Amino acid sequence: MSTTTTTLPAGVTTGTWTIEASHSSASFTVRHAGISKTRGTIAITDGAITIGEDLASSSVTATLDPATVDTRDANRDGHLKSADFFEVEAFPTWTFTSTAVEARGDEYVVVGDLTIHGVTKQVELEVEFNGAATDPFGNARLGFSAKTEFSRKDFGLTWNAALETGGVLVSDKVKVSLEIEAIKA
Repeated sequence: MSTTTTTLPAGVTTGTWTIEASHSSASFTVRHAGISKTRGTIAITDGAITIGEDLASSSVTATLDPATVDTRDANRDGHLKSADFFEVEAFPTWTFTSTAVEARGDEYVVVGDLTIHGVTKQVELEVEFNGAATDPFGNARLGFSAKTEFSRKDFGLTWNAALETGGVLVSDKVKVSLEIEAIKA
């Protein structure tokens, strides 16, 4: 029998934790031509995790920079930065602001507002707590992995090209994976 907990995981202390950009990453996967997966990354430039006395009083914020998109193909990256997709000159940041942090059985879920391309939609992040540690310099650190999936069309990212064999060049579904390391402020 599984019970839902509202308490914090072992090793997690209350307070503000700064997301460390150099130890955190946001990666995405989309289907290309219906036959393979294309992967890329976008830099997390800022963020904070506020740990309250329980999950309900905890929150997360993050800012990402779509101009840092890296799919290991300069031409594709340029196209993604253009008005066909991210339009980075008009929309230079993406943001996430949580609206709820909760436990569902043995798993954690962070619900929040994701803004991409000037459009805000609610998403749910399935979160795994990876543990707490103290680094050699005495800094308290927390680690998390998270994932979500959404429709890029929901954010106004509709560019595509039809294929001769049917289907389209870029899938609508985007899978996102996050690796987050935060340091106690």
